[in-house]
Amino acid sequence: MFVVGLTGGIGSGKSAVSRLFEAFGVTVIDADQVAREVVEPGEQALDNIAQRFGSDILLSNGSLDRSALRKIVFEEPRQRDWLEDLLHPLIRTRIMLKLEQSNSGYAMLASPLLLETDQHLLVNHILVVDVDVETQISRTVSRDSTDEVQVRAIIAAQMPREERVSKADDLIDNRGNEEQLKIVVEKLHREFMKKAQQDWENDIG
Repeated sequence: MFVVGLTGGIGSGKSAVSRLFEAFGVTVIDADQVAREVVEPGEQALDNIAQRFGSDILLSNGSLDRSALRKIVFEEPRQRDWLEDLLHPLIRTRIMLKLEQSNSGYAMLASPLLLETDQHLLVNHILVVDVDVETQISRTVSRDSTDEVQVRAIIAAQMPREERVSKADDLIDNRGNEEQLKIVVEKLHREFMKKAQQDWENDIG
């Protein structure tokens, strides 16, 4: 299975790009969604988190208060390290299972931490969505009703933009409009289908 890894900084437009690839029938595994799944009520990881941070980290329905947890881990790097050590192996295992179940021409793993974790080892090709930092901030503040200070802290905790761009096999400049983005994605989809076919031919050849 040929797998494209999709990544980009917060507010870069990864979700919009993912939806366009899905419209072409591509299986897109969203690492953020997987990360939510592994901390759902009934999952061992949620119990571990509650034991460490207390029941105040839970909402009234027993689910994780993600906003409260995010505030803690971005203010205390030691706590972020603990959380990552707990969750990253669980997320990776579940991603691998979902990739194995894919039946589209190629699969896509959309992950903000693709390059910061060993998730990049699961993909054959890296696609980076890129915008300038100020665009990241304005989009995220508008979308999530998050204050600018917290958004800047998230950006600072992610891989520097220049380093992320340098690791791209393909780059989408997402400062344009939706129509421009559709054109770029359609072109990339055709290229990825060809690469997947070549990959399959090499495997059987």
